[in-house]
Amino acid sequence: MIIRYLLLHAYGMGGTIRTVVNQANAMAGAGHRVEIVSVVRRRDEPQFGIDPRVRLSTLVDQRDSVKADSLARKVWRRARGKIVPYGEFAAGYFTERVERAVMDYVSSLRDGILVTTRPALNLISARRAGRGVVRVAQEHMNLAAYPDTIRSEIARHYGRFNAVVVLTETNRAEYRQLVPHTPVVRIPNAVRVSNRQPSLQEKPVVVAVGRLVPQKGFDLLIPAFAQAVRGHPEWSLRILGSGPAGDRLRGLVTQHGLGGRVHLPGRTDQIDKELAEASVYALSSRFEGLPMAMIEAMSHALPVVAFDCPTGPADVLTHGTDGLLVPPRDVDGLAAALDRLMGDRRLRLRMGAAAAETAHDYVPEIVMPLWEDLFADLLSGENVSDSYWTAR
Repeated sequence: MIIRYLLLHAYGMGGTIRTVVNQANAMAGAGHRVEIVSVVRRRDEPQFGIDPRVRLSTLVDQRDSVKADSLARKVWRRARGKIVPYGEFAAGYFTERVERAVMDYVSSLRDGILVTTRPALNLISARRAGRGVVRVAQEHMNLAAYPDTIRSEIARHYGRFNAVVVLTETNRAEYRQLVPHTPVVRIPNAVRVSNRQPSLQEKPVVVAVGRLVPQKGFDLLIPAFAQAVRGHPEWSLRILGSGPAGDRLRGLVTQHGLGGRVHLPGRTDQIDKELAEASVYALSSRFEGLPMAMIEAMSHALPVVAFDCPTGPADVLTHGTDGLLVPPRDVDGLAAALDRLMGDRRLRLRMGAAAAETAHDYVPEIVMPLWEDLFADLLSGENVSDSYWTAR
């Protein structure tokens, strides 16, 4: 089968890009014709390894014309497109030129499967994709995180998709209410867990991973850790990632007197080593889709402390078994949960072992056949019923 994945920026970093690249690689490995189409290109080389059997192409090369996101936003205000609405998190990318390039591309297709990977691209595909194309919308974020401008467009146009694929059962229920006549399928992201070195629970380190942006809630994690570390002065916190909130977070570290205890080393290509050498994983997000970094941490036998944010953590974790869930944005609750695990190695070992077992539910050997079956059913014209996919 022919499978095309349309990504905003296949050369960038982030969970969606990594997930889609992994899917494309797996499908190419299974013998399918696979292409990743990057709407824009702002780097010379992809940040994630792409199988040589996967064709990579670009619609708009911006390596010379766009130097920063702030410039892109200024351009967008002067020359924004007509389809991508206000409130789309990446709306600043979609100038009239970029939006037109996407519309021209999707309308030129005549066969195969087109998988679009964010609301902006989904909406263009729903309205402009050529006849004969099987249209699949991937949603990597929970519906409640989108503003009304996005949700209203989803309700208006997602009925044109052959299927909408979401990451969690919670999100599936939300989308089924909004687009009741479109098949909504839950397929989680896949995480490779083989050959992962488990944490030995010997180093007093809490680790967190993600872009340094408000969504990830590191501004809540730092004061929570400041409370918890009072009783455990040997512990440190490492926040791995880069992003525009870096200066503000470093200011919080100074404000709470945590110099030498909280480290923001930036992005790393040694993530497995970092996770294996930690003893607790913290997820402080305000909202999530399916937190892949958390599941990767669990594959290293790390117990998790997480806000019960929409959606994801509670769809993966069992409170008290493989991690601890606390109410969203409850800094005191997060501090108490960290304190509990930081002070009890036996509990960390027990929960970490359970976390590693949970992570096995997301291995590619389980997840990727779901994608192949879905694509085969859609190409054959078989009805993708809710009862069929609930039973799988």
